[in-house]
Amino acid sequence: MVPQKLAEEAIVSSFNETEHDGKEEEKIDQSMFSVKSLLWHGGSVYDAWFSCASNQVAQVLLTLPYSFSQMGMLSGIILQIFYGFMGSWTAYLISVLYIEYRSRKEKENVSFKNHVIQWFEVLDGLLGPSWKAVGLAFNCTFLLFGSVIQLIACASNIYYVNDHLDKRTWTYIFGACCATTVFIPSFHNYRMWSFLGLGMTTYTAWYLTIAALVHGQVEGVRHSAPAKLVLYFTGATNILYTFGGHAVTVEIMHAMWKPQKFKYIYLLATLYVFTLTIPSAASVYWAFGDQLLNHANAFSLLPKNRFRDTAVILMLIHQFITFGFACTPLYFVWEKVIGMHDTKSICLRALARLPVVIPIWFLAIIFPFFGPINSAVGALLVSFTVYIIPSLAHMLTYRKASARQNAAEKPPFFLPSWAAMYVINTFVVVWVFIVGFGFGGWASVTNFVRQVDTFGLFAKCYQCKAPTAQHH
Repeated sequence: MVPQKLAEEAIVSSFNETEHDGKEEEKIDQSMFSVKSLLWHGGSVYDAWFSCASNQVAQVLLTLPYSFSQMGMLSGIILQIFYGFMGSWTAYLISVLYIEYRSRKEKENVSFKNHVIQWFEVLDGLLGPSWKAVGLAFNCTFLLFGSVIQLIACASNIYYVNDHLDKRTWTYIFGACCATTVFIPSFHNYRMWSFLGLGMTTYTAWYLTIAALVHGQVEGVRHSAPAKLVLYFTGATNILYTFGGHAVTVEIMHAMWKPQKFKYIYLLATLYVFTLTIPSAASVYWAFGDQLLNHANAFSLLPKNRFRDTAVILMLIHQFITFGFACTPLYFVWEKVIGMHDTKSICLRALARLPVVIPIWFLAIIFPFFGPINSAVGALLVSFTVYIIPSLAHMLTYRKASARQNAAEKPPFFLPSWAAMYVINTFVVVWVFIVGFGFGGWASVTNFVRQVDTFGLFAKCYQCKAPTAQHH
């Protein structure tokens, strides 16, 4: 079959997640010379790595200096490393549970030819309908607010390039732009976007680092953090959120030709993300210190020049990509609810997906402060979705000796004991519940309410005065 024909077939069938056996992989290899196939139809280990790394750090890159100003340099660096490894561990657990669920279903001759497996379905298959309901509620709410944050961030960032329009107006405009993600079928089709997205965040991170070092410390700079418990735990939950980007792990795995290879991809992605987040947050905090407490977006303190404008524009494009990442699982859930998930027509499914975008758009206009929202989402949603639920689900799935004996995936080589896995999972659950959900929830909700009281709902231009003054 000639490469061009293969490419055309890939475009037509891209809405249908397919199982890839050996023959299909050979066909894909043959079609690599096709430009359309090369840019559009991705399912390799490298595609998954780019998706994980690109999705993990987006707008949060600009709020981490703000977190450092709340909790101090040392705590900021230590907690990034700590939560980075903890997030990698729970992503590993999710991948193990996905493989377990899929292997059990395939033994029952269940086909996933036209069906994308999602996290709540894995929980349903392994632990029953009550777990499905819990997983669905937390995951969908997390992804909903994750999309809201990206939309708010678009408006916040473009304002630093063009302040002729207020942030609320920019939110209207970018809401319309982000609505076009309804036409991107699935995670197979993010190959080019993931690659570009990671390049954009890499540029932005190193721009922040170099610009802060070149700028030097502001006159009379103070580094008083940690000063208040509320601020400390608000910053900590923002970091918890940073490394909790795997609400889409199952969808990314399902888009792979060989999902079994996913196990350590998230860890490798996290190690790369460390090279972006730690230098940029540390250098910006070193330069501006306590000023960051009133500037959740690091762009607002850096001098306006072509390098900053380039970083802003690249982040805008990346936020569009991340919006699609967060929304695509919601699109799948909605399609399954209304019975449109098997539909082959791109236009019909795009039309069916639009009701998902509208509430996200509306919420972004109501709550235009993404720094505090990051922390609130981290404490109340990410803590359960990303850390607690996967750890508990893994322990319950393999609680019986027969389940452990017949497990599709045995414990990892660096931790070959089931007992050791239970110890780590228990630690994750207890730590995140007390520190992340308990203290973090109290701090972030307190901070969030304070922002609403200060600026009000539907704020026209949140934190605009200081950046505008710097233009003169």
